[in-house]
Amino acid sequence: MPIKNTDFLGSFAKGLAVIEAFSGETTRLTVSDVARLTSLDRSAARRCLLTLAELGYAKYDGKYFSLTPKVLRLGVGALAAMPLPQIIQPWLDQLSNKIGESVSASILDETEIVYVARAAQHRVMSIGVMPGFRLPAHSSSMGRVLLAALPADEVSAVLERSDLSPKTVHSISDLDAILHRIQRARENEYECVDQEIEIGLRSIAVPIYSSHDKVIAAINVGVSAAQRGVENLIAEVLPELCAIQKNVRGLLR
Repeated sequence: MPIKNTDFLGSFAKGLAVIEAFSGETTRLTVSDVARLTSLDRSAARRCLLTLAELGYAKYDGKYFSLTPKVLRLGVGALAAMPLPQIIQPWLDQLSNKIGESVSASILDETEIVYVARAAQHRVMSIGVMPGFRLPAHSSSMGRVLLAALPADEVSAVLERSDLSPKTVHSISDLDAILHRIQRARENEYECVDQEIEIGLRSIAVPIYSSHDKVIAAINVGVSAAQRGVENLIAEVLPELCAIQKNVRGLLR
């Protein structure tokens, strides 16, 4: 519910905004970078960054700030309280070992997906992926199957708030085309993404249902485009993902 203005801690909100400015693509930021990304003035951005550094959540080399592993403590409690990672991790491990590919699970958070569990065989992305990692929902395989579970007006609202600029030459950035892919994911109950997030990376995802038939997460397999084609993903990997989907359906509420 809405809170009173007197209950809102502006300084705390600014600190959270500064932490969120860091990502897999922006791991080292100057004060000016953070001010630009958060719309804070330089003085506020600087104070937040120096406070994070003093508390051990960031390090500072005199010009650039970067987050330290200590910042993961802020999300560990939330992840640990969720039954999904605990329940689904053994299934991800089993499939990853069976097919020799990386398998992940994620949930939807506004315009992005957040990885909550992962079994990695080898690195298929140029940046490391681990629980807490985020990707744009509209251009990722898990994101599209999660968006496909939402009502049409909510999907439109999410896309309106999303940055649809392409990440690769294969990225779909046209709004109508993205809506078409989400609709197709809704009809097929799976989605393949071919090098839209990163050149050389293909993935296929399916939704994960609760015991009440509500989509609560998604799982995917990410592969090297040089090793597996889309047809192979559909023929060999999709049945394996659907098996997990079926097996965990009655376990999640």
